[in-house]
Amino acid sequence: MNTPGRTESGGEGAPSDRAGASSPLNVPNALSVLRLLGVPLFLWLLLVQHSDAWALVVLMVSGFTDWLDGKLARLLNQQTRLGELLDPAADRLYMIAIPIAFGVREILPWWVIGLVIGREVVLAGTVPLLRSRGLTALPTLYLGKAATMALMYALPMLLAGTFDNRLGAVMHPLGWAFLIWGLGMYWWTLVLYWCQTVLVVKRLPPQAR
Repeated sequence: MNTPGRTESGGEGAPSDRAGASSPLNVPNALSVLRLLGVPLFLWLLLVQHSDAWALVVLMVSGFTDWLDGKLARLLNQQTRLGELLDPAADRLYMIAIPIAFGVREILPWWVIGLVIGREVVLAGTVPLLRSRGLTALPTLYLGKAATMALMYALPMLLAGTFDNRLGAVMHPLGWAFLIWGLGMYWWTLVLYWCQTVLVVKRLPPQAR
């Protein structure tokens, strides 16, 4: 999950000089749109149809396309401004929608969901401070990418952990292990981002409006 102007998912990443050089109508952007469309499909399968196996398939496809769109964008030199907006938007939507859906289905306790969403609320407080100094983003922390990846692995594992079979028995503890690991890194990067923001505020004068 990312704040405005910051990506942590391993997608297209920070804005580059090549952004905008390619047409926005390309395969990486199509994959990002596909991921966005997967959100309502996932919610419908999990909360309305209670089709957990198909909901798990949607999560797995989403995780694969999240990796693939960034790879293709760099490989084909198709990095665009639209892609830089779509990729983190899809990540954020999944990282909010999935935990809430898990809370409704009682797959996760609400205090855990509060930790995931609350981190983004606290991190959003850096945005106006950075903008007051003429910045829209801080350098991406690779620890933040690792945290997001761990959580994206944890969520499908936890869903699979609800299955009443051998797969469920294996995935349940693995899902919690990845979740705890990911949450620890997630909140540690919050501290690091706030430290960076404080340094920026101290070093740079406010920008005239």
